[in-house]
Amino acid sequence: MDAQVTLLDQLFDAGLLIDTGVDGLYGRSGLFEDVIARFDALITSFGGQDGAEVVRFPPGMNRAHFERSGYLKSFPQLAGTVHCFCGDDGAHSNLLQCLETGADWSADQQISDVVLTPAACYPLYPMAAKRGALPAQGRLFDLMSYCFRHEPSRDPARMQMFRMREYVRMGTQDEVIAFRKTWLERGRELIGRLDLPFEVDVANDPFFGRAGRMMANSQRDQGLKFELLVPVNSAVNPTACLSFNYHQDHFGSVWGLKTASGEVAHTACVGFGMERVALALFRHHGVDVETWPASVRAALWG
Repeated sequence: MDAQVTLLDQLFDAGLLIDTGVDGLYGRSGLFEDVIARFDALITSFGGQDGAEVVRFPPGMNRAHFERSGYLKSFPQLAGTVHCFCGDDGAHSNLLQCLETGADWSADQQISDVVLTPAACYPLYPMAAKRGALPAQGRLFDLMSYCFRHEPSRDPARMQMFRMREYVRMGTQDEVIAFRKTWLERGRELIGRLDLPFEVDVANDPFFGRAGRMMANSQRDQGLKFELLVPVNSAVNPTACLSFNYHQDHFGSVWGLKTASGEVAHTACVGFGMERVALALFRHHGVDVETWPASVRAALWG
């Protein structure tokens, strides 16, 4: 049996994940949620002293902002939109008939002003830009949101809906590069406390199409993205559990973000895959948290 399916079945059998009948869409048990909460607190113990502004967005964002961000140009295969019924009584009768016969009922669905959030930071940039120029020291934000990416899979580490915790730095090039360097070091220490095997390597985003392959190569060549990889399903293809991204001035240019001196702001972020880290813990330490190493339990539960 495939290793990914075996792990997923173990998680189902232990009641840690709950099968919904859709690959990549799962319920979580109370124990799974407790591990997430403990890991969330561990992240804060590393980054909380930096004085980041805490912001929590819903799992949906403004469609106009989404379109302007450029995400749909680069990752159309991952995007999720929200469609709603906008018909009249006749359309409703047709809908009821379709439901009765098992026919396609989506004809009267229209796209709404909401899309599913693809990454926790995407709603942040227009919000920050509305405030005007950054203060002299730039800005630092602490975010977490449920996110959506349309890539159904039996790999439990590749969920369609998942949580992402992020710290986002806005400022000068030197400021955001220093921020990313700091978190590359912190990320290693943080995951080390959980006694998980890992490596950090240069990476690229899953840009779409032939032009996307060129963008991916450029991203790797410039070292704009690093990932902290932990074997979850396979040692051959480890899973990205933390991501360290330097966006250069992309979001600054898109949203008109300026530094205090009037230059286009640069941005960087560190992202934590909350479910992925929890899965890595259950994969390497077992489904019974009472048997986890004492050092790991101390790191999470104190």
